[in-house]
Amino acid sequence: MSHVLAAVAWPYANGPRHIGHVSGFGVPADVFSRYMRMAGHDVLMVSGTDEHGTPIQVQADKEGLKPRELADRYNRVIVEDLHGLGLSYDLFTRTTTGNHYRVVQELFEGMYRNGYIVPKVTMGAISPSTGRTLPDRYIEGTCPICGYDSARGDQCDNCGNQLDPIDLINPRSKINGETPKFVETEHFFLDLPALAGALRTWLDSRQGWRPNVLRFSKNLLDDLQPRAITRDLDWGVPIPLDGWVERPDKRIYVWFDAVIGYLSASIEWARRSGDPEAWRRWWAADAEGKDAPGFYFMGKDNIVFHSVIWPALLLGYSGEGDHDGQPGDLGRLNLPTEVVSSEFLTMEGRKFSSSRQVVIYVRDFLSRYDADALRYFIAVAGPENQDTDFTWAEFLRRNNDELVAGWGNLVNRSISMAAKNFGAIPPIDPAGLTEADQALLATARAGFGAVGELIEKHRQKQAIGEAMRVVAEANRYLSDQAPWKLKDAADKPRMGTILHVALQVVSDANTLLTPFLPHSAQKVHELLGGTGVHAPMPSIVEVDDLDAGPSYPVLTGDYTLGARWESVPIVAGTALAPPKPVFRKLDPSIVEEELARLAG
Repeated sequence: MSHVLAAVAWPYANGPRHIGHVSGFGVPADVFSRYMRMAGHDVLMVSGTDEHGTPIQVQADKEGLKPRELADRYNRVIVEDLHGLGLSYDLFTRTTTGNHYRVVQELFEGMYRNGYIVPKVTMGAISPSTGRTLPDRYIEGTCPICGYDSARGDQCDNCGNQLDPIDLINPRSKINGETPKFVETEHFFLDLPALAGALRTWLDSRQGWRPNVLRFSKNLLDDLQPRAITRDLDWGVPIPLDGWVERPDKRIYVWFDAVIGYLSASIEWARRSGDPEAWRRWWAADAEGKDAPGFYFMGKDNIVFHSVIWPALLLGYSGEGDHDGQPGDLGRLNLPTEVVSSEFLTMEGRKFSSSRQVVIYVRDFLSRYDADALRYFIAVAGPENQDTDFTWAEFLRRNNDELVAGWGNLVNRSISMAAKNFGAIPPIDPAGLTEADQALLATARAGFGAVGELIEKHRQKQAIGEAMRVVAEANRYLSDQAPWKLKDAADKPRMGTILHVALQVVSDANTLLTPFLPHSAQKVHELLGGTGVHAPMPSIVEVDDLDAGPSYPVLTGDYTLGARWESVPIVAGTALAPPKPVFRKLDPSIVEEELARLAG
């Protein structure tokens, strides 16, 4: 058994999340974590809502709320949505906790002592009409490098280069379109050039990454510039230095504090577990000097923060850049093993946009359809390696032709025939298994190695394809063997053998599909006469802040129970009842209904 960190991108708490968001970070991370637990690894899956920064403040102003009130509202909405999807977080928390503030300030101080955070007078953008600071992402203009006319103040999405708002040609505020005013202000900067060499050494050592992620990350190193990590704001983590911590107008910038959330959430989880040092098993080298692997899941727009910025913070805190230095009180911290980035999911040929109503929120989706139907679509057709379009017609087809007519049909007809003819799992005929029986059983057993290896390599589309191939083989086997034709008493032992083999493969296929379809996997387990927990689910728990702040909901759970990643022999004589359908067949009319909803 090894310790495995699953670090999942932090959804921003300025509104509900749509299905494009969870296709990039939530579902792929959960599939991976569930499989790794089933395979015997000790997984720590952590994340939370990202709640600081000007966008929260801007949205709160629109709604007549204080920033904390807005964050409280959407934190709860997001927690409930992720719970509905069955995402098995060990801890899903938030960045407005006392614990998070303490960890962020510790990393800031450690990097400052080591010389990787330095003060600098710079030109900051403010809104002429409100006098408030405009964050980099709220300024758009023409990129001075490639000429793209919708570059953001922090990065050009066209060429990928880091930018400064003052460098943009014809900058404008995304809030109200006005031209920002640039004034002198003092801030702290992350000395990225001093960490570039260490970052390159680390990136050069990466193996097995998706090629586009590694290539993009290395290209960023060619022109790293110092990057501001504080802002003129009153909403965020205070700067933990004398003369600064008391100031109401200066805060640590949201992108700096948010990535530290992976560490702070791990520490909060450990503190809540009763063993405050338990987090070190995932963040510090073991007795043999080996780091626990850590996998970071996000959409492609987040790559730079996870393949460059976050490793830079970890290296600087550990004293491993050009300035050297010593690790802080938390010790040397493990760098990511892999940044698992997904591409974008579009909707009916258009980019998701809440403002333009090109969107379907997770909550709305789950109010009309089953969670596993969405999880299945993301697994088989999601944006793993290229942008993918979600269409209602394709969702309908996948649900009806594959989930219902493929997997659901196999479960229903094999259990129905066994229940009707035997009332239980039938025994195998003493005459033994035929070549066809043995071939199908071997195909199912081989699936554990094939599917597991593909999930470990973050090739989930192929993995679920292999699992569904086992399902297709079992359906073909039943059609070929036609046990319903064996009506004579003399044929009943052979019928029993066929159904026993089919039910064994249903059990195996159910295990193979459990990481992808946990809700239905529990149902199939019970239809086969199983008891207890097969696919553990998360719970929403109201907790008090560990450091005297207000209470809040977290996602957490006990995932030590449940199925293991192996074929478990079914037991002849286990009682079976006529099954209810596991999946809902959808009426074709939903396509027009949903398109009308989208148009409206």
